[in-house]
Parts: sequence; C-alpha cells; structure tokens
Amino acid sequence: MTHPRDTNDLIEALALDAGPAPKVSPRLVAAAALGGLVAFALVAAWLGFRPDLPEAPSTRMFWMKAFYTALLGLGGFFCVERLSRPVGSPRGGLILAGCVFALLVTIGLWRFMHADPADRMPMLMGQSWQVCPRNILVLGVPVLAATLLAVRSLAPTRLVLAGAAAGLFSGGVAATIYGLHCPEHTMAFVAVWYSLGIALVTALGAVAGPWALRWR
Repeated sequence: MTHPRDTNDLIEALALDAGPAPKVSPRLVAAAALGGLVAFALVAAWLGFRPDLPEAPSTRMFWMKAFYTALLGLGGFFCVERLSRPVGSPRGGLILAGCVFALLVTIGLWRFMHADPADRMPMLMGQSWQVCPRNILVLGVPVLAATLLAVRSLAPTRLVLAGAAAGLFSGGVAATIYGLHCPEHTMAFVAVWYSLGIALVTALGAVAGPWALRWR
C-alpha cells in the first residue's frame, strides 16, 4: 500500500516536471461566480435588501464594508488558487488578508476608543450582532461548496489549508453580498461581527477540506 507521504512526494515531483500551472484556474473563477449568484439569490429571497440600498452607495461606509470583505475574499482566492497546486504557497494571500484585517481593526479600535462612552456599545453591537455571523455563514455555504468542488478537480495536497483558504474566499464573497442586506455602518461592528462570520466559513472549510478534497 502506498503511504500518503509517498503519494504527496510523487504528486509534487510530477508537478515540478510539468512546469508552472496557469496563474488563475477558470474553474475557481466559475465557482466564485456560481456560488456568488446563489448567495445573492438567498439574500433576495430570504433576507431581503436593505431599504436604503439605492442611496447606500453614496456613503463611504457602504464601500468600506464592501472593500474590506472583498479584499479578504481576494486574499482567500489567492491562497486557494496556490494551494490547489502541490507546490503553491499561500503566503501572498495570507499577507493581503492579514494586512486588511489589521488595518480595519486598528481604525475601528481608534474610532471606538475616541467615541463618547455612551456610544461605544451601540457602535460595537449595532442592531444585528446576534444574526450577522450566522447569516454570513449560511450565505457562505453554497460558495464554499462550489469552491471545494472546483479545488477537488485540481491537485491539492494540503487539504486542511486548502479547505481553510476556500472558506476564507467563500466567507469574503458571502460577506460582501451580505452587505446588500445589512445596514450596519460602524467599523467596530464590521471588524468584529463580519470578521467572525468570515472566520466561521473559514473554519468550516478547514473541517470540510480533508473530507471534500481527498482523492478517492
């Protein structure tokens, strides 16, 4: 019986002989589009769009949320795209996601500490802290399923990491779409509850990765 380590070594050797893979897999792009459409449909049919959506794009906070979650998703995409190959490194994507997260947390904490004490808890909790992470998790499941299916058709060898990267990507996509429903408008809220929702999808991907991505 072939040992898993020997199998991984063989895959890596074959990948080196085959030369560099394409920079972006069309399958991952298709998975992002398909999962994003399903998540959008869920928002439309289940949660509904925020009442002020036509005016929301004129506010800075609307775009701040969108850029934050989209950049986290982009970092996850870079990670999963590299980890879908035997010799790819997720370092660049992790650096991007980490820097974006650290920047938002720093700005959110600064605004929180400089706010009037009576305003701090409303800034942090908003009106929807109890459902925000859960909703992002639910919206992230179809994106994650499509992404894992695409990654499985490639050549991942680090299945937990690849699953977590797929979750980070999926959580970023889901949270960006969730912004079409959520009217919360403080950085402290986004830094905590949006990030928690994305983290939940990331954790789900890490758990599902070894099962969904293993070769059968």
